[in-house]
Amino acid sequence: MDKQFTEVRWHGRGGQGTVTAAKVLAETALASGKYVQAFPEYGPERMGAPLRAYNRLSTDPIAIHCQVTNPDVVVVVDPTLIGSVDVTEGTPEDAIFIINTKEKAAEIRQKLGLDKGQKVYTLNATKIALDTIKRPLPNTPLLGALAKVAGLIDLDDLVDDLKRSFGKKFTEQIVTANLEAVKRAYEEVAGE
Repeated sequence: MDKQFTEVRWHGRGGQGTVTAAKVLAETALASGKYVQAFPEYGPERMGAPLRAYNRLSTDPIAIHCQVTNPDVVVVVDPTLIGSVDVTEGTPEDAIFIINTKEKAAEIRQKLGLDKGQKVYTLNATKIALDTIKRPLPNTPLLGALAKVAGLIDLDDLVDDLKRSFGKKFTEQIVTANLEAVKRAYEEVAGE
């Protein structure tokens, strides 16, 4: 059976906005007419604990409701998880990896032992967040990178959704800072 959807797996720690990022991705895709799923998988629910979040996106209704085991896209929000968590588990030969790190894509490819068919993209999302949002929350910059390299959502749709959803709960200054972070990450993400 051919897969009729794209699956995303997020790796992060509690308090980094990983689950929020998965929800924003789903909301943006939904607003652009796609069918979506977004759900987290928690261990101990505490700040700093490793967690995973998942998305499925499709142009057709999604009939399965289970954990994502073979993600097409992997986003690593916290690079300290590399080496302690197998972020490559179940990935196909053409998977896309987006890693929040100061390191270059070639260094990450080597660390993870990835094939040349798998694409690796890196950006220092934490630095972007500190520069723009003034807090170490790399989730919105990683959404900007995801919009650019994975082609799952459009940057303009992401910006519109963030304005709408963040505007309901945050000040205009915080919304503007997050939009700047998304746009900057879209421009700065680099890969091989």
